[in-house]
Amino acid sequence: MVPSIKTSEAYLLLRYHLGWVDQQGREMETPISQGKALRPTLCLFACDALANDYSRALPAAAALELIHNFSLIHDDIQDQDIERRHQPTVWHVWGMPKALSAGNALQCAGDMALLDVGSKDVAAETVLRVSSILTESYLEMIQGQCMDLDFESRTDIKANEYLHMIACKTGALIRCGLEIGALLATEDAATVQAFAKFGSHLGQAFQIRDDYLGIWGDEATLGKATGNDIRRRKKSYPVVFALEKASGHAMDELLRIYAQEELEEDDVERVLAVLDEVGSQEHSQRLTEAAAAQALEALKPVSLPEWAQTEAEELVDFLSRREY
Repeated sequence: MVPSIKTSEAYLLLRYHLGWVDQQGREMETPISQGKALRPTLCLFACDALANDYSRALPAAAALELIHNFSLIHDDIQDQDIERRHQPTVWHVWGMPKALSAGNALQCAGDMALLDVGSKDVAAETVLRVSSILTESYLEMIQGQCMDLDFESRTDIKANEYLHMIACKTGALIRCGLEIGALLATEDAATVQAFAKFGSHLGQAFQIRDDYLGIWGDEATLGKATGNDIRRRKKSYPVVFALEKASGHAMDELLRIYAQEELEEDDVERVLAVLDEVGSQEHSQRLTEAAAAQALEALKPVSLPEWAQTEAEELVDFLSRREY
C-alpha cells in the first residue's frame, strides 16, 4: 500500500519545518517555531489597505510563506546551521538529501498555491502577472544567496555590493509581497509602484537589523546562536563596514582572521573589538533607521486609510528596532 502524502515522511518534514508538528508528527502546542510570517502579512496588508479586502490575496500570501521557507531549508544546509526558530533544522534531523527534497517540495507547493489567486475573481492577466512577479523575485532571492556565499571567501566587499546582495536575497520577497498585494487590490500603476518601493526600503531595514542582531542580539530571544555569522566568516553589514573603515593593525587583524579556515573564540572576540573601534554597531543602526524613513517616504503619495497609515508606521518602527 502506498502511503498518502499526509502520512509520508516527506510531508512530516514540511510540517515540522513550518512549525506545525514536532519530529514525531505531533501537533505543536505553541507557535514558537512558526516564524514571523512577515512576507505574507505584508501582502495581506497591502491588499486590505487599498481594497478593504485582504481575502483575494490569501493564496498569494500562502505562496510567499512557502517560497520563503523553501529558501530557509536550503540556506540552513548551505550555512550548516543546526538550529532555527528554537528547534533543530531539517537537515540536522533528517540529513541533507531529504532536506533538499523538502525544500524543493515547498517551492512547488508555493507555485501551486499562487494559482489559487484565480479563484478570487482575479483576471487571468493579473494572475499571470502576479505569478511572474513571484518567480522573478525568488530568482533574485537565489541570486542574492549565491552572492552571499561568494562573499564568505572575500575581504574586498564594498558596502554598495553588500546592499545590492541583500536587496536580492532579503528585499526581493518583501518587495514582492507588497507589490502583489497592491496589484490584487488596484489597477493604479503608481500605487503599486509605491508599495513596491516601500517594500524595497523595508527589506533593507529588516536585513541590516538582522545583521545587527546576529552579532549583538540576545541569543535566548533570537532562538539561534549569536556570533555564528562571525564564526562562519560571514560578511554581514557590520563586518563589511569594518573592512572598509579599519586601518593599520585593526585591518591586519581582520584580514588575518578572515583568511583562516576556522575561527577560535579569541578571533571572534577580536573581530568584535574591531567592530567596536570603527563604530559598526552605531552605523548599522543609523543605516537601518535611514532605510525605515525612506520606506515611509515611499508611501506618502498614496492615500491610505488612517488605520493603514498607523500600521505602516508602527511596523517600520518595530522592524528597525526589533530584538528578534
